[in-house]
Parts: sequence; C-alpha cells; structure tokens
Amino acid sequence: MTGTNRLRILVVDDHPLLRAGVVAVVAMQPDMTVIAEAGDGHEAVSLYREHSPDVVLMDLRMPGLGGVDATSILISEHPDAKVLVVTTFYGDVEALRALKAGALGYLLKNSVLEELTVAIRRVAAGHKYVPAEIAAGLADHAVDEALTLREIAVLKSVALGNSNSLVARELAISEETVKSHMRAIMSKLDARDRTHAVSIGIRRGVISG
Repeated sequence: MTGTNRLRILVVDDHPLLRAGVVAVVAMQPDMTVIAEAGDGHEAVSLYREHSPDVVLMDLRMPGLGGVDATSILISEHPDAKVLVVTTFYGDVEALRALKAGALGYLLKNSVLEELTVAIRRVAAGHKYVPAEIAAGLADHAVDEALTLREIAVLKSVALGNSNSLVARELAISEETVKSHMRAIMSKLDARDRTHAVSIGIRRGVISG
C-alpha cells in the first residue's frame, strides 16, 4: 500500500514511552502511518489543523488541555474528525465523557497490542469501537443518577482526606450541607461509607485518583 492511501494517524499522549509504544504498533501496519505526535491537547489541536489526520489516538488525562476537552475542540472545528481514545482509565463516567465529546472509540492501553489496529480501522470507517468491558460498564450505570458538580466537588475534597468542617470551609458551605451532599453521593454511588464512595468515584472516573 502506498503512502498516499495509508491511514494517517496523529498520536496524542503525554508519556513519551507510552506514545512510542503506540507508534510502534501502528508502524507495523502496511495500511497505516503516523504523521505527527503530540504531548498534550493544545498540541493535538494545533497538529490536527496542520495535518488533517484520518484518525486521532487521544490520551485522556494530560497536563494543560486534557483529552476530553481537546476532542470537543476538534469536533467543533472539524465535525468529521475521527477520535479514538486510548487510555488507562476504564471508568464508565470517563468513557461517557469522551463519547459525548465526540470520540468514536474508547480503548484501554492494556489492549493496545490485541485491539488497536482493529479499532483504528473501525473508527476510520466511521464506526464506533467500544470494547465489551467498557460497554458493560456504560450499560450497568446507564440509568444511574449523575452526581452534581457540587457533589463532585465535595467528593474530591473528601478524597483528599478532608473532614466535613474542612470541606465546608473549602467550598464555603455549611457542615450540614456537606453531610447532605455526602448522603446523596453515597446513595447515588451505592456506597457503604465515605471511603467506599471515594473508591467508587475513582474507579468509575467521577474523580481522578
């Protein structure tokens, strides 16, 4: 296959070694070529404007502009942009954010060797690619009530080890309001206690670990 009809790939990841691993997998394919690499979302947006790749392999959590926001910008500027998220984060909330931002696919980095090239070809053709384990998580929580922005802020503060009084001071609310938010959070996440709520929040991608 000639260079003119290969799938042109932009690889975005802030970890050079992980990015190199993805590039190496792509480079082995006769119908694909990496045309640019980016270390953050801002660079990804700039390089997309310059190169118009066929598929963007987008990491999620990066310094500066993260993958979800970068995807939103790309889709707003280039509605036909095809983004495949490649990440270590398997939480259903994280995946849902990415898909709502416009990503066509969501792939875990531990599946890169087995699934990356298949996923790239699917996304390049305009199809969705969501592995079974991610799809199952999305389905399991499809009807769950989402946490509000304030509840997420409370959970983030609790995750730092803050007491109710410190959370209240940090967010400029009363301790009773903090307790009320925590009751709602535990109910929505089906958590036994504060620690369990934090654990579930990190696992599902509601908050970062």
